[in-house]
This record gives sequence, structure tokens and C-alpha cells, in this order.
Amino acid sequence: MKSVRLGIIGMGNIGSHHAQYLSAGKISRCQLTAVSDAFPEKLAPYTAKGIKVFKEGEDLIKSGEVDAVVIATPHYQHTTLGITALKAGLHIMVEKPISAHKADAERLIASHKQNPKLVFGGMFQLRTENRYVKIKKLITDGSLGELTRFSWIVTDWFRTEAYYASGGWRATWKGEGGGVLLNQCLHQLDMLQWLLGMPARVRSFVQLGRFHNIEVEDNVTSYMEFPNGAAGVFTSTTGEAPGTNRFEIVGTMGKIVLENDKLSFTRNEVSMIEQSKTAKLGFQKPAIWNVDIPISTEPAQHATLMQNFVDSILDGTPLICPGEEGIQSVEMANVMLYSGLINQTIELPMDSAAYEKKLNELIANSKTEKKVVQISNEDFTKSFTR
Repeated sequence: MKSVRLGIIGMGNIGSHHAQYLSAGKISRCQLTAVSDAFPEKLAPYTAKGIKVFKEGEDLIKSGEVDAVVIATPHYQHTTLGITALKAGLHIMVEKPISAHKADAERLIASHKQNPKLVFGGMFQLRTENRYVKIKKLITDGSLGELTRFSWIVTDWFRTEAYYASGGWRATWKGEGGGVLLNQCLHQLDMLQWLLGMPARVRSFVQLGRFHNIEVEDNVTSYMEFPNGAAGVFTSTTGEAPGTNRFEIVGTMGKIVLENDKLSFTRNEVSMIEQSKTAKLGFQKPAIWNVDIPISTEPAQHATLMQNFVDSILDGTPLICPGEEGIQSVEMANVMLYSGLINQTIELPMDSAAYEKKLNELIANSKTEKKVVQISNEDFTKSFTR
């Protein structure tokens, strides 16, 4: 194979975004050959370009027109379509989340293990973003010392009632499997575990429909403890304006703060633990260096991960984000919500079957009847940089 024939399943906001840069030829050795969506009006522009169109994703998968697919549908279909594509011998790139819940993610990963030669990528583009790459380096090279605390306030996800009314699947247990955690915050949760690792236990407080007429969570505060004893708090909502996005990471050698497109590192000259043990005065803090770290403000590029996906198919290039790693952010979203729903602290790894049972109960007991209202097109790409 010298070039990858690529199909996109789901032509909503993100699927259309992928199609734009693919059609513009920004990915080398790759051609967009097919798209599918349940709404015919979304397919007409692609028919005009000579791209094959399908109403059902399964029909695209079976068509013989593609070597790989991007799955950009509502959450629950990520698992079923991903497994169908893998069984058909297709490489897959799955949008976030890789599944609506951990048990489904386990099923998708198990299917890939039966077809290990196929490439399975996860679209977690923040892993390429300059600010997070630099934070990762400060942590992994030991500059920050041992992690002791973090705080991430990410409340600049303001959404209106019109947003939630724009799709029948949005903000429902059956259609989306959750709210702000699974939809808006998945990339932040991927960053959290990519940078700091998975917590050992979680205690959350969640509010369902606090600010909107929806049945899922739109307001969350979660406390986490890590295996080394470090602790942290994650707070998010879609109901706050103007909102805040401040990420603070503290280690024995200092503090990293990311806020308002600025990354700063206040570095201790000696470890705070060493200072505490050796200082002769009661209030003597370590001497510090204040470092402003230059970062790019360019938004994370989905195209970077897509090119990596194509290169992995053709050349065996290691994936920036193997799809299997997507289970971590799914578990983070699930456990934070589950803790709040049952009002308990939960140890990780969480019981995926227990959470799936709870989610199925929420779906069965749902009385939500949504009236879908079409809204004007907006530039959702402004939300890519976080």
C-alpha cells in the first residue's frame, strides 16, 4: 500500500473538520474516499466532490472503498463501529472518547488484540500541544521533583440551552453517557493521566442539570489521591461565565502554573522536604527562581495525529496516542461521575461492570424528551486550545 484510502463516519462538527483538512490535501499519502452520516443533507457537498457517500457507517465499512476509518459519531457508536471496522480488517482512528464507558472500552481493546496488525489510534491531539509537552518534560526529567499536589479549574466550557437542544443525543444518558466530563473534559482528563498518572482513589460531588435543563452532570468537583500520597482537585462546569482555566502542579522542587496562555515555573533551589529537615529557622522557605516558559498559542492540530496515523499504517511509525490508552480518560470520567452518583469514594481501577449497570439504570429510568432545535453554524474550533 502506497496511500491510505480513508473514510469518515459521522459528519457533525468534528467529522466535518477532519474532512476539511483531508480534502485540502494536508495529509500526505492519504485520500478521503468515503463519508457517511444519517442525515442526507450533510452528504451532498461530498457527492459533488466525487467522494462516495453512505447513510450507514456499517455500509461504508463493507464498501471496499476504504483502508481505514475515522469514527466521529455519538459516543456509544464508537465501540460498535470500531469493532465492526476491526473485524472487517480496517485500521481505525477513534474520536474522543474511545467509548462511552470503561466496559465498552475494554470490549473495543479486546477486539483490537484479536487484530493486532491493524492500527488503532485515539484522537487526543492535546498530546502534541506545546504547553503540555513542556510540562511533561519538566515532570519526567525530574525538574519538578516528586508530585505532591495539583489543582485544575476548567470552568470556561460555557454552553447554552441552545447548544444542548442542537442534537437529540446531547446531554442524555442514552445518547452520550454523561455530560461535561465525558464530552467537554475528555482531553483534559487525558492530559491529567498522561502527565500525572492515574489516581488511586476518587471522591466526587456532581450536580445533574444544575445550570441547564438536562439529565446529565454539568457541574463537578472531584478530589483525587495518587499512589504516592499526592492529592488534587479537578473542577469543571458548562454553566459558568466567564469561567477559569488554571492548571497548577506542585512538586517537591517547585510549582508549575498554566493559565491565560502563560506557563510559569517557580523552582525551588532545594527540595522543600530537604529545606524542612535542614533549615535552622522556623519560617525559612527555599530560595526560588521564577521562570516564564515560552509556549506556542497555536491550537492543537488534529492533522498532526492524522498524519501520524497514516504514517503508522504505511511505515509502522509509533502512534502518538495508541487507541488503547484512551481507556484511561474514559475511566477517569466514569469514576468521577460514579463517585458522585453513589456518594462514595471509589478505588481504582474501578469496577467497569458495576458502572455499566448503574449507567444502564439511568438510561432505563430516563424520562427526558428532547426537542431538537437547529442552531446557526459556529466556529467550534476555538475550543481546541485548552
